[in-house]
Amino acid sequence: MNQNPDVKWFVFKPLYSVFLAATLGILAVAGCAHTATETPAAASTPAAPVAPAVPAKNPALPGRMATAFESNGIAMSSAVVDATNSADLEFKKLMEADDLAQGEVDGWIRENIEFGKRGAGVPPVEMRQRVLKRLEPIRQAYEDFLRRHPDHAEAHVAFASFLGDLGDEEGSRDHLEKARELNPADPAIWNNLANYYGHDGPVTNAFAYYAKAIELDPKEPVYYQNFATTVYLFRHDATNFYNITEPEVFNKALDLYAQALKLDPTNFTLATDLAESYYGITPLRTNDALQSWTNAFSIARDDIERQGVHIHFARIKLNIGRFDEARAHLDAVSDPMYDELKKRLLRNLDQRIKQAGEPQTNSEPRWMGLIPAPEGATNGPPAEQQKP
Repeated sequence: MNQNPDVKWFVFKPLYSVFLAATLGILAVAGCAHTATETPAAASTPAAPVAPAVPAKNPALPGRMATAFESNGIAMSSAVVDATNSADLEFKKLMEADDLAQGEVDGWIRENIEFGKRGAGVPPVEMRQRVLKRLEPIRQAYEDFLRRHPDHAEAHVAFASFLGDLGDEEGSRDHLEKARELNPADPAIWNNLANYYGHDGPVTNAFAYYAKAIELDPKEPVYYQNFATTVYLFRHDATNFYNITEPEVFNKALDLYAQALKLDPTNFTLATDLAESYYGITPLRTNDALQSWTNAFSIARDDIERQGVHIHFARIKLNIGRFDEARAHLDAVSDPMYDELKKRLLRNLDQRIKQAGEPQTNSEPRWMGLIPAPEGATNGPPAEQQKP
């Protein structure tokens, strides 16, 4: 499996799972499709920080079932627990115990982080033992329940989430696969398995499983987003699997992102995912990239995000020789968090102007008017939809 190193996608977990993974000293990214490094160029101009996309919460589901899949890229099972059924009633109580343990562990970890800042934290080894000891009865309760109710699909999904939080990716996969066998009509299970295979392989399973999730629920944008990112990241595998060229792989990924945006047109994270994808395409599709950043700018939620988009506008326009416009965009960036990026781009801009032999302007160009209004809908016209 060929993992391309120039992709910019990072998947977030619920805070509990991140803290737990750090405490246990393991990489526990349950259900995470992939994390990847960037090229130096891409890393120099990250998008403004944004919150992860979160699928809608289903109030009918108990604790872990309602929260385990809320992070970016993790779909929520559509299962509903029947409290009148004895097995489901027992399962509901198990979920409550799991939530209680999760809450306690979360509190310990948060407190220890704060104590650690003052030099009074518990050593990691000791905290790890404490956490594992608290969670061991929950693990045993899941195992006991599933021994007695091996065909309880929702319990397999919940236990998969529990194991994923502990970093047991293979165990998590096995229970998700069992849940898929028991409830093959649940698209969330297919998506979450695709996330596993995108991270641990074989990635061709991820391609097939995302496609199945979309087939079962073609109106869930997170499935298209995950599928797009996986195709983009593993484009060598995609060329072989789909028997298409690399430019056609890029088109497929961009179309999938566009379909996600069509379903969720005000999602800034999606808009920037699409716009950042153009950095990996050579030669750069300049007009399409600028239009995508224009779309992202139009739905940015605050000035921090808008300034982050200005950074990207400046980077692209610097590279295509529109130096005054690049400087105008940089003039619009004032937040200290962008200081280093802004300075770097200004140095590059001065070097490019000097190389081009053009005089630098002393005027103060305005960025207003440099960003055209999006065409049509908020995010512009999405690419024509294609079947995955």
